[in-house]
Amino acid sequence: MGKKIKQQESNAPEISKKSYKDSLHKLQIELVKLQRHFIQCDDKILIIFEGRDAAGKDGTIKRIVEHLSPRETRVVALGKPSDRDRTSWYFQRYVRYLPAAQELVLFNRSWYNRAGVERVMGFCTEAEYQEFMGSVSEFEHMLVRSGIKLLKYYLDISKPEQKQRLNERKRDPLTQWKVSTLDNLALKKWKQYSLARDEMLAHTHNAIAPWAIVRADDKHLARLNIIKNLLGRLHYAGKDKRLILPDPDVVFMYDETYLKNGMIAE
Repeated sequence: MGKKIKQQESNAPEISKKSYKDSLHKLQIELVKLQRHFIQCDDKILIIFEGRDAAGKDGTIKRIVEHLSPRETRVVALGKPSDRDRTSWYFQRYVRYLPAAQELVLFNRSWYNRAGVERVMGFCTEAEYQEFMGSVSEFEHMLVRSGIKLLKYYLDISKPEQKQRLNERKRDPLTQWKVSTLDNLALKKWKQYSLARDEMLAHTHNAIAPWAIVRADDKHLARLNIIKNLLGRLHYAGKDKRLILPDPDVVFMYDETYLKNGMIAE
């Protein structure tokens, strides 16, 4: 791990559009098998997606849920907290969305807003931030002990890639709903977001609720490898193990050394 790796440079080969679609179709069949299994077994699955603005969370979630039953699948993407939310226990607004038996819930951003945008933009106090960092792991451990299967993914992209995607978002009439006043600050505060990310990963990665890092400059490879990774980590009947081996250059479990060798963007 001593060798410096160029940021977001992966050994993974580029994938053609046809190969991507074929691979995605096969993996979506595996996701349907997974859902059939967790409905039969009363499993509760919670997947958290975090990452920089324009890292590809929306597109990844869309491909995961595309062919799943909407009755047992929920995507949670909360907006700004209300006045009541601000005076409640921080985790309270999220608890109501946790999965019950037979459900898969995907959080498009989560309670980690406090460690990211709220921290960087000053939307929370230092005391609120420290309280969150001191309690979030125990909160997640409680969820796991209650029977929830928790997976956490951080989608990491390079600064040039983020700039390109944010500009494309502004030009495309179909994605302009994503444009926010914080987009321009995402680039201006790149270093602050990097520091907040590094602190979050270091303090909240553990054996019970680990972080998986996704090098997401290539959207197609990121989506495929996230699906492979989650299928490999969850049990279900009829698993095609040949299909679900993720590329370790694209998805890998967090380790502090990756902050220093270029595997995670500076």
